[in-house]
Amino acid sequence: MYQAVRARVGALVCGVRAARRDAGMVTSEYAMGIVAAVAFAVVLYKVITSGAVSAELQNIVKEALDARM
Repeated sequence: MYQAVRARVGALVCGVRAARRDAGMVTSEYAMGIVAAVAFAVVLYKVITSGAVSAELQNIVKEALDARM
């Protein structure tokens, strides 16, 4: 009985130690996600502010405002 309890406690301690080693991974994953989101936002901003897309968006808004109800 003593050996079984000791084995379980040892497994729990090893699990806690392993969790501490990986504690920083979550923060780095969030940081990489934020960097990717910002890069995507920059690309999207450049596409939307380009001449052709901007003109097309203005035409869509103009047609929507001129529509009869």
